[in-house]
Amino acid sequence: MTVKFGTSGLRGLVSELRGTPAFSYTVAFLRMLQNRNLLNEGSEVFVGRDLRASSPQIAQLVHSAIAASGLVPVDCGALPTPALALYATGENAPAIMVTGSHIPDDRNGLKFYRADGEIDKRDERDIVEIHAAIGDAVPLLSPVDPVRVGAEPFQGYMDRFLDFFEQGSLSGLRVGVYQHSSVARDVVIDILRGLGAKTVPLGRAEHFIPVDTEALRQEDVALLKDWAATEPFDAIVSTDGDGDRPLVADASGTFVRGDLVGAITANVLGADCVVTPVSSNSGLERCGHFARVVRTRVGSPYVIEGIGTALAQGARCVVGFEANGGVLLGSSVERGGRILPALQTRDSLLPIVCTLAVIAKNGRPLAEIAADFRFLAAASGRLEGVPSENSASFLGKLAADAAYADNIFADLGGIGNIDNHDGVRITVLNGEVVHFRASGNAPELRCYVEAKAEARADELLGWSLALAEAQILES
Repeated sequence: MTVKFGTSGLRGLVSELRGTPAFSYTVAFLRMLQNRNLLNEGSEVFVGRDLRASSPQIAQLVHSAIAASGLVPVDCGALPTPALALYATGENAPAIMVTGSHIPDDRNGLKFYRADGEIDKRDERDIVEIHAAIGDAVPLLSPVDPVRVGAEPFQGYMDRFLDFFEQGSLSGLRVGVYQHSSVARDVVIDILRGLGAKTVPLGRAEHFIPVDTEALRQEDVALLKDWAATEPFDAIVSTDGDGDRPLVADASGTFVRGDLVGAITANVLGADCVVTPVSSNSGLERCGHFARVVRTRVGSPYVIEGIGTALAQGARCVVGFEANGGVLLGSSVERGGRILPALQTRDSLLPIVCTLAVIAKNGRPLAEIAADFRFLAAASGRLEGVPSENSASFLGKLAADAAYADNIFADLGGIGNIDNHDGVRITVLNGEVVHFRASGNAPELRCYVEAKAEARADELLGWSLALAEAQILES
């Protein structure tokens, strides 16, 4: 059974999730809330979905599970994850998003939200325990007719940006919008146009495309370059499948990494504290823009936990983000009498709008703005089809056997530091970084590297992936 919790939500093969697991895990989530007296009989539960072919059928199973639990399913249709989370929080209701985010179309998943926001790791453990206790509940045989909502979730999400950012704040910008199969592909255009930008839709797809903003496919890299060479753009933007991770490229079509987009966003919002996983660029501590940088394990629940700790310790404005660029706004932001309320779930539109706003305000190219943060050049990639047990064996040996680590990294001139906070992050004596970690969502080994120049980062990534592949094959 592949169905399990990953870095953010429940994930698994469609062939396994589309059936009993989608129903029974929904029942377990709702029972967790009921056990804590957070749900009353007859309460509404909001359900959204992405544009995967399997999502409507899985959503029907979720509706059935909600009804079987004595609750009222509310179908919000296809919409971005942060739009669903924002709407449900405003209605003081839990929510479930049917999405596999950026992973391939043969997989899908569920993201669970309490009325006060995204579930945490404690919630995940309770759901797994309840699911094991109830066994495989049998789905209702007849479809349930849920309550349906209109445009309210989309309008609320749009108003979040149109009410906070100044009218015309993106005027003068020409922005390409890579639409592919993102569920946010239309609302991105609506929001950017509403703020004054001229937008050009690009690459709309009728089938699902797994755009991963943390490890772009070569096809996506080529598309961005081709579009930038064909037409003049100030930036090209997009999101992943469910709209909680941004993709931002500069005028040349060069991808701007998510952690750098997150840093730009946090700076625009006036953050005194940023919370981000260990996989984000080490330049955050060196750039001088933030009084405090808090590092966590990879995954939005850990970032949310870090945000809570930072707020409890007196931080004024906390912005969380991941290496994939998804931004979690830990504190409400006030500007000129306008309020941007906190939203502690990953969002793609906030970093997109903030980044474009800096370009418009400063009249400088994005490439120059990005260079101000003095991040090391970074690259990331993955070995696909690596079972989790193989990744665990390699990472375990790398972390526990110093002689082994020294030997296989000898070509880089020696190890300066090893961080086992999440996976194995190795800093070599010349300051370069190689970070391996197993994906929590798919059978693959992730690799993140940092170096002083882009060409060297690409070279180091290739070396690191080849090293890992050889070591895994030998084990």
